[in-house]
Amino acid sequence: MDQEKLLKRLQKPTGIVDVVIDTDTYNEIDDQFALSYLIRSKDRLRLKAIYAAPFSNDKAATPKEGMEKSYEEIRHILTLIGKPEYMEMTYKGSESYLSDETHPVISEAAENLVRRAMAQPDDSPLYVVAIGAITNVASALLIEPEIREKIVLIWLGGHAHSWKDTKEFNMAQDIAAARVVFNCQVPLVQLPCMGVVSEFSTTEPELVYWLKGKNKLCDYLVENTVTEARIYAQASCWSRVIWDVTAVAWLLDEKFMEERLERSPIPQYDAHYSFDPDRHFIKYVYHINRDCLFEDLFTKLAKND
Repeated sequence: MDQEKLLKRLQKPTGIVDVVIDTDTYNEIDDQFALSYLIRSKDRLRLKAIYAAPFSNDKAATPKEGMEKSYEEIRHILTLIGKPEYMEMTYKGSESYLSDETHPVISEAAENLVRRAMAQPDDSPLYVVAIGAITNVASALLIEPEIREKIVLIWLGGHAHSWKDTKEFNMAQDIAAARVVFNCQVPLVQLPCMGVVSEFSTTEPELVYWLKGKNKLCDYLVENTVTEARIYAQASCWSRVIWDVTAVAWLLDEKFMEERLERSPIPQYDAHYSFDPDRHFIKYVYHINRDCLFEDLFTKLAKND
């Protein structure tokens, strides 16, 4: 992509924009917040599609199982938030990770992203909010490389460039896919986890104060977060990072985070970044303004509309 066009695409959008979200919704408790936040930000974000992303851990033995469970959790959230009409625009994603950097995993999600992106006007990019393994998006870019001219990718993935390694869940699951998106010159906004988004944490008293009893969605989010946090907490006093909300927030307001241009890093298979000063630019978020973002999130979730 021409550098002038790339830099223009990396500027924050104004007005209402078209958005799709790629999410491993069943993996943790934060995707549910992010999807709900996007839907409740309809004054700025026009949701066009929801894609279920693969994952594998103690909740899902295989990427396919993780994707299927995420698909069902998306539908559950849409029911709680009172938006069943979005179920028709929800698509199943990849059943496996990329086997290499040249062969896509064909799925409903990847194919829909290709069709939707190619239909987008040249002067109005499709914003792709990705908050899981980047398999679906990388597959779409491999199926049709021209979509990089039509989209802006906002990915919560990897750690801070100064962090000791890149052993972050989303990136580590499919490093081949991560290399595809960092190498192909798609306009990319990176929200790193440890060292940046790790600042965006909340606690049980805060969740109860802002959300409990407000509506069915809020009660579910509180119960789900508190239950999981207590299981994994190392102490009775705990906090929980709501990572994925920040990827949606990038589209909404400049006050929520600080960012700068960086040369695109090169994710390596041995869990570190390499750097080349001649690489293309990405937008790199380096700080989250935690309090004002949580206020906006909680206020929107507590609404009944």
